[in-house]
Amino acid sequence: MILLQCPCRYLLQVLKTQVQNLEKGVELDCQWVEFDDVRYHIQATVKNPNILLLSLSLPTPPPETVFSGGLPQGAIEAIKAAYGVVLQILDPPRDGFNLTLKLNLSKMPPDEEHKQALLVKIASIREVVLGAPLRAVLKQLVSRGVKSNLNKLLSLVHRPNESFFVVPQADKVTVIFPMHFKDSIDTVLATSFLQEFVEARRTAGLGNAPPCLWSSSPPQELKGASEIALSANAGFVSFVIFPRHVEGRKMDRTVWSLSTFHAYVSYHVKCSEGFMHTRMRRRVESLIEALDRAKPDSERADRPAKNKLSIKDGRGSFNSR
Repeated sequence: MILLQCPCRYLLQVLKTQVQNLEKGVELDCQWVEFDDVRYHIQATVKNPNILLLSLSLPTPPPETVFSGGLPQGAIEAIKAAYGVVLQILDPPRDGFNLTLKLNLSKMPPDEEHKQALLVKIASIREVVLGAPLRAVLKQLVSRGVKSNLNKLLSLVHRPNESFFVVPQADKVTVIFPMHFKDSIDTVLATSFLQEFVEARRTAGLGNAPPCLWSSSPPQELKGASEIALSANAGFVSFVIFPRHVEGRKMDRTVWSLSTFHAYVSYHVKCSEGFMHTRMRRRVESLIEALDRAKPDSERADRPAKNKLSIKDGRGSFNSR
């Protein structure tokens, strides 16, 4: 099983390869998982290469998050609206998965540009399913329609037993992420990364980006949330989404960025940790080389043996044990 930060590219490559090799009838059986425990399984047989089965396993939702039939609210409608007749939902799904989709490659559009666009959309199935409730809220923001859930705290799943929160308001939507990490080193790195992330938002080139805030304590918008949901050891990150951030084609990118934010931070934390380990190893190697250069010359090394310290002498001798 492969661990990936962004499965969209991997799944897209698998789909493209399968489409290109339809005449060969390639056997396919792949599984991979994201940082936030979203698991994928894609299968195809030589006998029927036009049919692909794509299964999706979602993180275990916390108690405050509403799931219907193992899926977030609005996920079925979002899948049908996004893919039409190309994807068919299998009921029940494969064992161990929340959703199984049947993809018929023979129904792909003949135009190459439209085909590639549809493959990208299929590869973004995670955003379509988990982002369905968030997309519904943001659509209301764009249309400025009547909001029955105005100022109501909505909980959306994004990691096992963890959720992020959405607060719809008349002219904006506030999205809040309680950032929690199991490893103490990851917590320190994530806290530093998030503080720099917020500072970077203040640069002149990012003036049109959504306002971003970080705090060590829960924001006022989370008043009423459970104590477990507020157990964030790396602080709280808030994004304020205005209509201009979700108009037109910006909607898909905004929903994707928000629904994968924790995975994005986790990826950069692991990269930073790996980079520091590499620098530390290089530093140790340079110090060892400096010590080697500082060793006595050959004449000094050829002193009488009585001046040399032997580990076989004294109580600490290995041979005396």
